[in-house]
Amino acid sequence: MAIQRVLVTGASGYIGGRLVPRLIDAGYDVRVAVRNPQRLRDYPWAGDVEIVQADLTVQDEVERAVEGMDVLYYLVHAMGAGGDFERSESLAANTVATAAKAAGVSRIVYLGGLHPEGTLSPHLRSRAEVGRILIDSGVPTVALQAGTVIGSGSASFEMIRHLTDVLPYMPAPKWVRNFIQPIAVRDVLHYLLGAATLPPEVNRTFDIGGPDVLRYGQMMNGYALEAGLKQRPIASLPVLTPWLASQWVNLVTPIPRALAIPIIASLQYDCVVREHDIDDFIAPPEGGLTGYRRSVSLALGKERAGEVETSWQDSSVFGAPSDPLPSDPEWSGHTVFTDRREKRTSASPEALWRVVEGIGGDNGWYSFPLAWALRGWADKVVGGVGLRRGRRNPDRLNLGEALDFWRVEEIDRGHFLRLRAEMRVPGTAWLELTVTPDDDDAHPGNAASGSVYTQRAVFFPHGLGGRLYWFAILPFHGVIFAGMANRITLEAEKSPTPERGRRVR
Repeated sequence: MAIQRVLVTGASGYIGGRLVPRLIDAGYDVRVAVRNPQRLRDYPWAGDVEIVQADLTVQDEVERAVEGMDVLYYLVHAMGAGGDFERSESLAANTVATAAKAAGVSRIVYLGGLHPEGTLSPHLRSRAEVGRILIDSGVPTVALQAGTVIGSGSASFEMIRHLTDVLPYMPAPKWVRNFIQPIAVRDVLHYLLGAATLPPEVNRTFDIGGPDVLRYGQMMNGYALEAGLKQRPIASLPVLTPWLASQWVNLVTPIPRALAIPIIASLQYDCVVREHDIDDFIAPPEGGLTGYRRSVSLALGKERAGEVETSWQDSSVFGAPSDPLPSDPEWSGHTVFTDRREKRTSASPEALWRVVEGIGGDNGWYSFPLAWALRGWADKVVGGVGLRRGRRNPDRLNLGEALDFWRVEEIDRGHFLRLRAEMRVPGTAWLELTVTPDDDDAHPGNAASGSVYTQRAVFFPHGLGGRLYWFAILPFHGVIFAGMANRITLEAEKSPTPERGRRVR
């Protein structure tokens, strides 16, 4: 009997966000389980799936999510280095395993990582343990153990890209000489799709990797050749510990320290395919597996074309604020600081919105670039995400997307944008940008000849440190926030004005 109903956990993540539309195209009836359904609002496939809210550590929520499902994809991983993530991952895996068995799910598909035998880093150990829990669940499970995933927007690819782009000479830890077997993201998706239809007697792990076994240094220089750069001299230095290496990666790449630590920890070992049994169950992709340099070329092409389907940036960052901005009435009785600016402009609402939605990344923040750069570097130094995450598309923002050291918390396209700060601050901060037609400036035959730009910074301080922080930066607000409002409206006024007599909506 053909499998029809599929549940995907981790659908807002790098792999899950790419797997869902491929499952839809393959004819599956797809349900996705996420903690915050609103995060999926702007995904192009959101209207083609059933979305349920579920925390994978809460039994009754998981039971509702798995009810009636034939296949369950388990694609969730802790993306940070803090907290008791091993216990949390074990709890979630056990909760899902129990619910899947009780609901009669016929297949679980899990994506883990390649790892050697013996002592492992905490993150590799946790991933292996999750695979074991699912395999022992009583539900037939395929645990795919993948090598370093190479694709546009993958954290591993971004780390290689920025290290190679930035450094003409690379002093590197001794693990640059370890052997790794990278795999293209398209090949990972191929195996994930194929695993859904394996017979019930298949209940085991499978190693998957691309056709090339390389040292990490060779991967960086392979990237350099595909990017048109000179190959980089690499010096292996035994004094660079994993902790020091993660600080280095945090400073010279957009990858925050919390994410760099698990990536680097996994590079302490030779991680190569030890068995090729997957070939007996799932045929390789048509044309064969994608070689490393071809994977890099495809990833670079996607990024240059602005066609990055999903990105590591979309994943939640450990330690970053995650609570939405409370509504104004809830502020009563709480300390809150705001900075509000309003400016009228002759630019049309459409022209003004184009500038607002294009903010950040290569376009910058329209005021005191040095101050923004210094704030980004300061955030990097303390292990934050920094200003270099940029943006995925130069013109369009989507809900939940990362934008430099902000995240899009709310967007009403054409009118309102709210950004939540993910920088390290002693409190929680938001930035709101609003565009409205200037009806007060209306003329006969032209219902709205301009627009109003409103900008509001909101800060909820934590303790005395939060209050001192706000007052310490208060003198800069007149330069940064006032300059930002002025420059954004001036930039919008450079755009052609709409035809007179046509109402701007």
